[in-house]
Amino acid sequence: MGFVSCYLTAVQRYPLAKRSASIGRTLAASRWDQCQDSPQGPPMGETEAPVGIERQLGCRHERCEMTSVTPEVSPVSKKVMPTLGDFLKQRVEPWARARSAWPWYWAGIRPLLEAKSIAGLALNEITSEVAGGYAAHRQASVVIGTVNRELRVLRRVLRLAVEWGLLSQAPKITMLRGETFRERVVGDEEFEKYLLCASPLLADVAILLHDTGLRPDEAHRVDWSDIALVNGRHGKLRVRYGKTTAARRELPLTPRLRAVLEARWQNAGRPSEGWVFPTQSKSGHIDHSSLKKQHSKALRLSGVRSFLLYSLRHSFATHIAPRVDAWTLCKIMGWSSLSVAMRYIHPSEDRVLAAFAGPQLNGTGDKTGDSHENGVADARTPELVSGRISAS
Repeated sequence: MGFVSCYLTAVQRYPLAKRSASIGRTLAASRWDQCQDSPQGPPMGETEAPVGIERQLGCRHERCEMTSVTPEVSPVSKKVMPTLGDFLKQRVEPWARARSAWPWYWAGIRPLLEAKSIAGLALNEITSEVAGGYAAHRQASVVIGTVNRELRVLRRVLRLAVEWGLLSQAPKITMLRGETFRERVVGDEEFEKYLLCASPLLADVAILLHDTGLRPDEAHRVDWSDIALVNGRHGKLRVRYGKTTAARRELPLTPRLRAVLEARWQNAGRPSEGWVFPTQSKSGHIDHSSLKKQHSKALRLSGVRSFLLYSLRHSFATHIAPRVDAWTLCKIMGWSSLSVAMRYIHPSEDRVLAAFAGPQLNGTGDKTGDSHENGVADARTPELVSGRISAS
């Protein structure tokens, strides 16, 4: 009876306990414990709780009202959207450093980090308009080609954010118009004059670029373990580093290039590994800045019209393109798409005229079967056949 009395008293005096059976049982159990501790035990027919117990129950009631009646809901953890600068430093830069295309990434990451107006924005705040504003700001200080290179890196970074689950979609990044591509083709005579005025190191690197079509970054990182002088007709060169997977390839050596590499190998002590073009730098091999002054001096002394060392790759593609099919050309150059070839292949006007002078186009060797000799009528009008078109 004492326990029932305590329970009824708690429910009557504190209607809030009716909302939860568990709260009522907790209050009644506390009352019963207090009664059990008393030497006389719970009085029979008790209708009110003693003052001390009432105060204790009141305190517990207040706690129930604050905690139990209004359950505490743990806040849902939300992803914090990083800024572009933090994303570049913490995620993209460590990821890109482990790849052969790191110089390309760094050429775009560095100016993006320096531009506080875009580096301080959250990834989801970067829109096509923001990218356009960044391009307009950069265009005031650098050429369009440099701006577009940075925009390509930005586009790649935002697509990485999509792949890694930070963005649902990436904004469209539009390149600036008017970019000047490397269309300079260095002729054989020009190249020979250039070699006569180049330093030994520059001449060896230039011959490697001219005779294989390597990218400068690929030439800088050639290792002795990548060269086999006994394989193939004059030896082979293996390219392990490049912008894409297609850049990994094997190329035959020309007699001139074999002689250059063999002489360097003998002078280096016939090593089995190590950089072919070593230097005192952090990477241990030459880079773009290593030959800049030597290249400028060779151009000035030779009187050859200015060109970039990258133009030697462009010249190689232009010279070799007429002798191979498109797929073989992509394999030699390390391209992953035929569309890239359009930047490098520049057929001369004579070749275009020769293509139209072929037997299938001048009417002397029709192989389609749609000729008068096969009894098929010509669908053209008599005026077109005779070459006379009256003005209307």
